[in-house]
Amino acid sequence: MPGVAADMLFRRGWLPHSPHAAIVICHGFGEHSGRYEHVGRWLARHGFAVHAYDHLGHGRSTGRRAHSERFDDFLDDLGCMVERVGAESAGLPVFVFGHSMGGLVAASFARERSPELAGVVLSAPALGLPPNATQFKVRLAGWLRKLWPTANVSAGIDPKDLCSDTVVVRDYVSDPLVQSRMSVSLACELFERIERTGAGGADLALPLLVMHGDADAICPPQASEAFARSAPRGRLLRYRELRHEILNEPSRESLLGDLRGWLEETLMEQSRNAGSAS
Repeated sequence: MPGVAADMLFRRGWLPHSPHAAIVICHGFGEHSGRYEHVGRWLARHGFAVHAYDHLGHGRSTGRRAHSERFDDFLDDLGCMVERVGAESAGLPVFVFGHSMGGLVAASFARERSPELAGVVLSAPALGLPPNATQFKVRLAGWLRKLWPTANVSAGIDPKDLCSDTVVVRDYVSDPLVQSRMSVSLACELFERIERTGAGGADLALPLLVMHGDADAICPPQASEAFARSAPRGRLLRYRELRHEILNEPSRESLLGDLRGWLEETLMEQSRNAGSAS
């Protein structure tokens, strides 16, 4: 079945009284939208209507846990969510923010579906194979998928690699909605989509911001740099000594300020362009 209906995906929002844009948050593998509470609240305080949802098979959404037979289902679900948020937002510009696997979903969606978005933000996106994904492991996963596609394997994420805030890491480990394993089928879909999307930055015509920490041991920052530099309207922000979850690092307030600055700049540019065209 291609994707699921938007009302079958668990969602939450942080909504100011008079927003000037909307943002859809697309979370990473094994986590859920609740881990973006601080991001949603901060952006809402600064005039953005923020909407987040749990991927199929993640968090409080339906579906077999951490499993996918078809990566396009994630794109279909994001498309449903963007369409619903657009309808609810009375013509406001809509951005998509994707982290890690959610960054891969957002990048693929923007490249392949040509959505009407104000822009795309990628936080430590999965645009290159992780260091532990050797070619042997990739081939082995493909072989195992033919025999047992729902077999659970470790995602290979060391919680200490997420960020330097020990409280965040502790909460992640104890969170009952967080998953550390995935199906072989999902692993293969991720490998294939990374290969398909990572080299395709030139095909993403929308305004693009890519944010990545130089100390990320989960998703390679070099892949983000190559993607952003090849995108016609791409901008890259790399942060020294920050790990994978840059918006959970102690310096998160400064990074949120960088994000807000780009969002505001993009909105102003689009407003000027609309004015000159009228």
